[in-house]
Amino acid sequence: MPNLIFLPGASGSTTFWNPLINKLSHAESKQVIAYPSFGEEPSQESVYDFASLSNYVLQQIQSESIVIAQSMGGIFAVQAAIARPDLVKGLVLLATSGGIDLTPFQVQDWRTAYQQQYLNYPDWFMASQIDLSQHLEKIRIPILLLWGDQDPISPIAVGQALQQKFPQAELHIIHGGDHAFAEHYAEEVAVHIQQYLTHFNFQV
Repeated sequence: MPNLIFLPGASGSTTFWNPLINKLSHAESKQVIAYPSFGEEPSQESVYDFASLSNYVLQQIQSESIVIAQSMGGIFAVQAAIARPDLVKGLVLLATSGGIDLTPFQVQDWRTAYQQQYLNYPDWFMASQIDLSQHLEKIRIPILLLWGDQDPISPIAVGQALQQKFPQAELHIIHGGDHAFAEHYAEEVAVHIQQYLTHFNFQV
């Protein structure tokens, strides 16, 4: 039975997932991974750049899992799926870049606002530019893509591009959803995730 692993976005807020977790009926393991130096999480010497944070996240995945990831967390989720296909059995990606170049899309720059809003925000995280586009076709697991139609940070066109790149992906739109729709529309998001888990016979 795969675990459900939740990855926050760039804010590092683990409580972001609480409304959704409370709506998911499955009683098996649900794990939220906190990022060192983000939010209330203390720093660790082993985490000092994007690559070491990615490795830290990967080390937290110790058994077969479905990884549910918000925004920048989607990059870690995709990297984990590439590195450990034996453990990552499914992905649910919400409002993320997924590691593709967002230059062709008219996206709102979130970095400056986040740096002003969150104290002690790691500078190296702001400067990271990750391109995984050449690897996405290698990910052969079922992927659920969820996007809000009122999200200037990751517009629907990004989700549509990812749907084309992943071999086995399905895109659903949350009407009225902004970048934080997983928190604000938790009940609707939970329905999509339950259907995804049931359809692919993930007995979690």
